[in-house]
Amino acid sequence: MLMRLCSYPGCRECIPMGEQYCEKHRAKAVQYKERNRATSYQRGYNGAWRRARAAFLMDHPLCEECKRNGRLTPAVVVDHITPHKGNRDLFWDEKNWQALCKRCHDRKTAKEDGGFGNIIS
Repeated sequence: MLMRLCSYPGCRECIPMGEQYCEKHRAKAVQYKERNRATSYQRGYNGAWRRARAAFLMDHPLCEECKRNGRLTPAVVVDHITPHKGNRDLFWDEKNWQALCKRCHDRKTAKEDGGFGNIIS
C-alpha cells in the first residue's frame, strides 16, 4: 500500500495514499475548515435560492436515490450533483440538481467531503 505524510502542519504520521489527515488530526482539520467557511448566504443560499429550491421540490417531490433503490421517500433537499464550489453557473444549472431526502444527502455529502472516515472523492 502506498503511504504519504499527514497534511497537518508538523505531523510526521504516515497514512494511506488518498487520505489527507491521520486519525489524530482529521477532526481538527474539519473544525478548522468549518470555522473558516463562508456563510450559507455568502455561498449563494439566499432568498432566490430558497424560491428556486421550493419550486424544484414541488416538481420533484421524491428522493431520487431512494427511487433508484425501490423506496418512495419525500425529498427535502435540492442537491448539486456535481459540487459547485462557488461556480455560479454550476450552482444555478438545474441539470445539476437532484431532489434527495436528508439521509441520502448527508450520506452523499459525507462521501464527497471525506466525513465519517470516507476518502474524499
